Amino acid sequence: MSRRRLLGAALAAGIAVPIGVAGPACATSARPGSARLTLPRPTGPYPLGTMALHLVDRSRPDPVAGPGRYRELMASVWYPARNVSRYPLAPWMLPAPLRELLISGEFDPDVAVTPLTAAHDGAPVLCAGQRWPVIVFSHGAHDHRSDTTIVVQELASHGYVVVTVDHTYDAYSEFPDGRLIVPSDRPMYPADFARDIRFVVDQIEVLAAGRNPDADHRPLPTGLGDALDRRRIGMFGWSKGATATALVMGDDPRVRAGLSFDGPMESDPPDPPVPAELDRPFMLMTAVFTRAAYPNVAEFWSHLTGWRLNVQAEGAVHPSYCDLQWLLPQVATATGMSDEELRGWIGTLDPAQAVRIQQAYPLAFFDQHLRGRRRHLLDGPSPAFPEVNFIP
Repeated sequence: MSRRRLLGAALAAGIAVPIGVAGPACATSARPGSARLTLPRPTGPYPLGTMALHLVDRSRPDPVAGPGRYRELMASVWYPARNVSRYPLAPWMLPAPLRELLISGEFDPDVAVTPLTAAHDGAPVLCAGQRWPVIVFSHGAHDHRSDTTIVVQELASHGYVVVTVDHTYDAYSEFPDGRLIVPSDRPMYPADFARDIRFVVDQIEVLAAGRNPDADHRPLPTGLGDALDRRRIGMFGWSKGATATALVMGDDPRVRAGLSFDGPMESDPPDPPVPAELDRPFMLMTAVFTRAAYPNVAEFWSHLTGWRLNVQAEGAVHPSYCDLQWLLPQVATATGMSDEELRGWIGTLDPAQAVRIQQAYPLAFFDQHLRGRRRHLLDGPSPAFPEVNFIP
């Protein structure tokens, strides 16, 4: 079963299961006969807002789209918000790309209702007399920008602006004019992802200067430009997006701290190699792509000359630090999947504890390296997370 089919299964059969995560879950009202999907709520003190951005990089012609067309991306901005009650909750994924995701998994496209996130669409930004640090997320292959919503919401609820990006032709996405983009046969390398992210960081600069980079000139949430601290930018990515994080860090000094969710650190021709030396903070959260098993990861680690940390949760598999770890136990209950089958897909890491790991460790990393707040969670093993090992 491919990862796309697995995610489709999670969407198609995502009946709510009490897994023990603190706080109520968010869900849509399901249609009769449709599955209900849920997300755990973030733990931070701030309510959330979000908005989608349609970005066009006019320095990069798009031969796939045709003559006179340029690289287009969809992104979402997540942020601390105020006066949220008048604004609707945003869905985890739009209906059209969700439908394609289900079809790719060989499921009835009408079987699932996407969950609602904790973020209010278009709500004004909470500025609170300060600018918030900014973090950018890059997804994995054949994926989408919603795949780490649990982590994204947690960061935003604690006072970060998070920008998530769909890498066109390797993502399920929809543009404002209704064009639907799905993963294609066009090769997309980590360096392509990295070029997308560097362009997105340029657009963060545009936003911070008080201008609107949205290609369709849709209005921005009130206060967004004033809320961005372009001097404190971090990045994280999963799988191919984690390798892209390393490439961006090696090329763009504006990104001050990087976090990898099980990245292979493997660049394909004609990609440049991962950085020969990197003196800014970088953290590995490994599962399958470990330093012991993959020479590329070990070599990348050896080139980290600044603050570095490698943690690994026992029982974790490749998607264990993403939303899929939360969704698949719901599939198991809904479909009668055996415990052995479920372990084959999510490992032996308890899903509730996986969510807590997703919420705690990225936040501690970015707090320490973008805000200068020392987090003892990163000093060594914690009794709250006995399954998280520190790899020397």
